[in-house]
Amino acid sequence: MRSRSNSGVRLDGYARLVQRTILRHQNPVTGLLSASKDHKDAWVRDNIYSILAVWGLGMAYRKNADRDEDKAKAYELEQLMRLALRGCHWSVLFLQNVVKLMRGLLQCMMRQVDKVEKFKRTQSTKDCLHAKYNSATCATVVGDDQWGHLQVDATSLYLLFLAQMTASGLRIIFTLDEVTFVQNLVFYIEAAYKVADYGIWERGDKTNQGIPELNASSVGMAKAALEAIDELDLFGAHGGHKSVIHVLPDEVEHCQSILYSMLPRASTSKEIDAGLLSIISYPAFAVEDLNLVNVTKSEIISKLQGRYGCCRFLRDGYKTPREDPSRLHYDPAELKLFENIECEWPVFWTYLLIDGVFNEDKIQVQEYREALEGILIREKNGIVLMPELYAVPPEKVDEEYENPHSVDRVPVGKLPHLWGQSLYVLSCLLAEGFLAAGEIDPLNRRFSTGFKPDVVVQVTVLAESNQVKNLLQEHGINVQSIADIHPLRVQPARILSNLYTMLGRNKNMKLSGRPHRHIGVLGTSKLYVIRNQIFAFTPQFTDQHHFYLALDNQMIVEMLKTELAYLTSCWRMTGRPTLTFPITHTMLVDDGTDIHPAVLATIRKLEDGYFGGARVKIGKLSEFLTTSFHTYLSFLDPDCDVKLFDDPNEGRNSPDSEYGGYPADFCESESQDELDQYINDVLQSTALKSYLPPTSKTVNQPPVFSANHSTKEILSIMAKTKGLEVPAVSMSLPTKVLNTHRKSLNLVDNPHFFETKDRENVLHLPKDAHGDLDCRKLVEQLKECPTLHDQADILYILHILKGADWDTELDGQYGVTVHCLLNELYRKAGLNQEWGLIRYISGMLKKRVEVLAEACTDLLSHHKQLTVGLPPEPREKIITTPLPPEELTDLIYEASGQDISIAVLTQEIIMYLAMYVRSQPSLFVEMLRLRIGLIIQVMATELARSLKCSGEEASESLMNLSPFDMKNLLHHILSGKEFGVERSLRPVDSSSSSPAISIHEMGHSGATKTERSGITKLKSEMKQKGSTPSSPTSTSPTGSSGDTSWGDRKGQWLRRRRLDGAINRVPVGFYEKVWKILQKCHGLSIDGYVLPSSTTREMTPCEIKFAVHVESVLNHVPQPEYRQLLVEAILVLTFLSDIEVNSIGGIIHVDRIVHMANDLFLQELKAFGATGSILEKDVATGICHFFYDSAPSGAYGTMTYLTKAIIIYLHDFLPSTGCAMQ
Repeated sequence: MRSRSNSGVRLDGYARLVQRTILRHQNPVTGLLSASKDHKDAWVRDNIYSILAVWGLGMAYRKNADRDEDKAKAYELEQLMRLALRGCHWSVLFLQNVVKLMRGLLQCMMRQVDKVEKFKRTQSTKDCLHAKYNSATCATVVGDDQWGHLQVDATSLYLLFLAQMTASGLRIIFTLDEVTFVQNLVFYIEAAYKVADYGIWERGDKTNQGIPELNASSVGMAKAALEAIDELDLFGAHGGHKSVIHVLPDEVEHCQSILYSMLPRASTSKEIDAGLLSIISYPAFAVEDLNLVNVTKSEIISKLQGRYGCCRFLRDGYKTPREDPSRLHYDPAELKLFENIECEWPVFWTYLLIDGVFNEDKIQVQEYREALEGILIREKNGIVLMPELYAVPPEKVDEEYENPHSVDRVPVGKLPHLWGQSLYVLSCLLAEGFLAAGEIDPLNRRFSTGFKPDVVVQVTVLAESNQVKNLLQEHGINVQSIADIHPLRVQPARILSNLYTMLGRNKNMKLSGRPHRHIGVLGTSKLYVIRNQIFAFTPQFTDQHHFYLALDNQMIVEMLKTELAYLTSCWRMTGRPTLTFPITHTMLVDDGTDIHPAVLATIRKLEDGYFGGARVKIGKLSEFLTTSFHTYLSFLDPDCDVKLFDDPNEGRNSPDSEYGGYPADFCESESQDELDQYINDVLQSTALKSYLPPTSKTVNQPPVFSANHSTKEILSIMAKTKGLEVPAVSMSLPTKVLNTHRKSLNLVDNPHFFETKDRENVLHLPKDAHGDLDCRKLVEQLKECPTLHDQADILYILHILKGADWDTELDGQYGVTVHCLLNELYRKAGLNQEWGLIRYISGMLKKRVEVLAEACTDLLSHHKQLTVGLPPEPREKIITTPLPPEELTDLIYEASGQDISIAVLTQEIIMYLAMYVRSQPSLFVEMLRLRIGLIIQVMATELARSLKCSGEEASESLMNLSPFDMKNLLHHILSGKEFGVERSLRPVDSSSSSPAISIHEMGHSGATKTERSGITKLKSEMKQKGSTPSSPTSTSPTGSSGDTSWGDRKGQWLRRRRLDGAINRVPVGFYEKVWKILQKCHGLSIDGYVLPSSTTREMTPCEIKFAVHVESVLNHVPQPEYRQLLVEAILVLTFLSDIEVNSIGGIIHVDRIVHMANDLFLQELKAFGATGSILEKDVATGICHFFYDSAPSGAYGTMTYLTKAIIIYLHDFLPSTGCAMQ
């Protein structure tokens, strides 16, 4: 143990250093630290980091004083007691300064409470907290639009250290109003995973043009702050339930998912950033995957570390000799000037030193301590100062360009740099043993990468009613009904969403609480104690009052499997997750006499203990009370300020609709307290009443509308009644999808429906005396409709002509609006599982997936841009940033040409893509832009090819697929594996109109590589007498079932290219290779659009921004298969980047290369005697169909012809030997 004199002297030395370099800048009134003598502004982030040394010293003195008091009992009593008291004095003094600063920052933010309230809903750069304040008055210093204020990491850093310091024993929060404000700061940062901000360097995109972007440093810091402050009592040991902060675990998991998808990249424009050290290590410890931590650290050290520290990111122009100080922004091509002369920041070595302490890596600690000693500035009085950064001297720039890291640099910027000075002192205190790692991390975040035990998910299956319970018992499955578990309560997830809107409300501060957001499965897998009652909440995916996915029992089973796997991998709380799975009347077979087979099979698998790779334990809810995680929603207690019915409209305006909750859980009216009344009010305010007459199909009764008429004709009739002209142009894509709700619903299951001999060729639309459409008589025809489809057509006409709120006065009842009848029809279609009709009505109701905006944001945050509608632009709309739900829905309908069925299906596909990007991110490797319109088109094309039917029939079949089948088809397309679709038998008594199909994977049936290479198969076929193969694009059956060498695989590579082109899949490392080839030419011309070489002066090879730029050029190509051939041609071109050739010419026209390759291919075909349809070309592109259908590799593969074409095209620039190109 050190002697008192040695440790005391060293500690006093650090105290003097902190007093003279940091605390001298602290304002005595506000506690804020100004940046320097010349800069009186106080930055939030810099203030927090700068006070850490003071906090560390306070704890070091407190510990040292305790140690010396123990020693004083044995000897040198008087002298050591005096020194101990002096240590206590310093401890109190330093810790008071810490509290003063943290409260000063709190006051700054509380003065902008209106911005916190707005930002929760808008996430706008104009509505955010400011990044810096006046250190003397706590006032703002610049306007909202005069600085890059939106810095989520700064607010998150404050909450993280508020939690850590409170846990260490400091009392920073004094009042309940302050607690409420902090709770709203949690809401402010919980959406960090989708907020594009200006980041840790306040610049956003590295061109410094004020463009915000999603930053890994912000997402990671928010994730750490949310985890740290969850369930924390801000009053410490003196608190109670009212001062506890609540965080929803699903928001934390969103942040983690996005963070993992980004690292080691820092943002779209920065492939790596040294600021990530604060995320992967102290203070955030936000990454739980040790391999990802090591990869990120290695990238930082290898790409950014120099002799004086680390540069912030590649091509960082800040304070370099080549930066023009007269302007803030950079020209894009100017960034190349900063390469290899970026300034180096010593502060990052303090992060690495602290990281070594936490990892107990003595070599790393020693290495960086010695490195820091070499670059610190020492004054005459012995004070050591940390410079802000080291820059290349202007006169030595050229020398540094030639030999990076060879020139001696000079200190530039602030001296001392308070942020770096503070972390230097803190690192020394840790390295010398004055502080233990746990003292500056009392919440134990440093163990985030530690071992985590396997999660066992507890599953409680509950029957909605005794009828369902009895049906389950007949199969030997004993479960409780919802009524049986009383006094435990069960409610749907939307009730929990409504209750959480009460959290954080404060009338005095005009804070509305948490915005209405849907609760994920992590949130519903906890048990909640509300007013001394225990509540369980069913998962969102079982809530059938929402979008129609929950009406498909197979889809529910699939989502259950996904959510169980999600719980297994993401659960981080104490105790086990408890998932409550309700078996409702909609999970019965059509006649209601038995449980759906898929649901029964699922329950049996759950009883086995494993389901979908997750360990599960099935049992009664009462058995799981002691092993579950409980959250106390104390803000709903009667003695709290929150009143459930302060505003009668509150809690009722969430985007909820038709169905109630679980009747068995309702209390009798006379025994209901305020909470029961509120729950029942929310559930019953949207309950449906029945007005719609039943369908009445009688013998020989003609349908209201002829089956020969499409929606286009119906629209035309309606338009003429309005005096409008409707052009006879099909609005449907890829074929007449707009009439999907018509005959297709009965095409497969009820073909006899259309066997009537000669129907009238007119619509039976009633007219009034003036010859106009009589809407009242049309309402009466609802009673005569033989099918739900005809009722839907009538309501569609009324919806278009009269609007959703028009009162139909059906059966003399007032208030029966078109919207009300459509909702009822939607429910009936749902019970019959008529998916085409369901999608059609959903479109009329403008329904949207509840989590549409979240799904879209998930894809965007994983660096996947979206397009909706079919190419080209402007019809195809690009989505690059998160949008509010209403704006997103309007954009989808606009891109769909107002084709309501396509608009609804687009939402459905986005939802499935988001589910896959979360659960199987590997499916999306090397995809940057997901084109939903093309994906839908390819899905219909696959059905047409596999089912040997027309495009119109395939489109109808697609719209009538169940959600489960639709998701399955999408997965096969994304997987890249060969698959087939075929019709299967459906039970005769099934009421579903969904086409019965099965999707299965296909192998190569033992085919060899040469057999698959295209032209070899063609040659062998042509040797047969009179054999003329048909075009591979044909959907007609070819050959006998026993012929597997050509007929079954014909069109295989065309399909593969079409699929890959639709989902924009490119080879691994494609974009980096494109960057290299652009270094050797002036640009690449693709379908008339040029990708210039100047982009390499702005962007580095691994930037997402560069990849997106390449994609934006490729996506001008409307044909997916042609796009893929262009990608293959570019890939062959990129092989030239490894050849020692300085230039390969000016603008390279990739289209010409592809067409040259196609001509070479055709020449060989003709040489083999090919004629007629074999030489048939695609009309749009001029490429031979068989060239599209040739394998890339092999002697007759597309790559061979592309290589030959490139050699011819670039003959003058290639080496004369030819060996390099071989």
